Amino acid sequence: MTAFHHITVLREEAVAALHPSDGEILVDLTLGGGGHAEVLLESANCRVIGLDRDPAAIAAATERLARFGERFTAVHARFSQISEVLDRLSLPKVHGIVADLGVSSPQLDDAARGFSFRQTGPVDMRMDPSSALSAAELVNTLDEVELGRILRDYGEEREWRRVTRAIIAGRPWTETTALANAIAAVVGKREQHRIHPATRSFQGLRIAVNDELGELERLLPIAVNRLYPGGRVAIITFHSLEDRIVKQFLAREAGRGVERDPYGYPVRAPLLSSPSSLLPSPQDPNPRARSARLRTAVRLP
Repeated sequence: MTAFHHITVLREEAVAALHPSDGEILVDLTLGGGGHAEVLLESANCRVIGLDRDPAAIAAATERLARFGERFTAVHARFSQISEVLDRLSLPKVHGIVADLGVSSPQLDDAARGFSFRQTGPVDMRMDPSSALSAAELVNTLDEVELGRILRDYGEEREWRRVTRAIIAGRPWTETTALANAIAAVVGKREQHRIHPATRSFQGLRIAVNDELGELERLLPIAVNRLYPGGRVAIITFHSLEDRIVKQFLAREAGRGVERDPYGYPVRAPLLSSPSSLLPSPQDPNPRARSARLRTAVRLP
């Protein structure tokens, strides 16, 4: 089997929220190694469409889920392209959508992908290796204002000014560990008992390279509009930036904070049920689960 070993976070909980039935069509927007898709396919005689921007994930999941035959379809695409994918497959609506956001374990573990600050590799961080923009281009070409904005807004790095100046002073950057060591020298040891000092800066660069927040903001309204009434959506987030976007969108589509008429009624009917959220068990052995949160909702009639 193609090497793409990924421990799926909140797998059973997300599948339970989608509770697939025979004959339904479900979409796994972040296919990865096929962990969520496999459980969905085993839970009912349903069909699953899996999207991923990483060709390695597509290859691994296709091999892993080949036993399900035509019930499973893998598509190399960004998840914001869900409408285009469903249109090509002549599927106007679906019954459930799941997304496991963020970087996958195989991407982090493969030094050649350039995501890890613990292993020496190229400064890359592209989820889709065919994409034009890499992290090297950001750290080696951006001016101080734009690079600082990425580290501050996407990385939530408190020392973003000092980190920005250190990155610019050390150009050009070609290796991840050299970049991480330079960042750690600026940030210091205050974070080392909890996270690596370069964690936030690498997060910011990765989010910028892959336009992760923009992709998520484009996805959410499209996904809800492609659900049948009664369709379910389940989204797993891993940091506050993406979780805030999901939380606020689901609440707004459930009618919270929307404009009301003089009689107090919403000017438009809510599209979603009141959302719910779930955290992993404290006993979950997967270190990725520590920051995970599952948010779910149902499309109303």
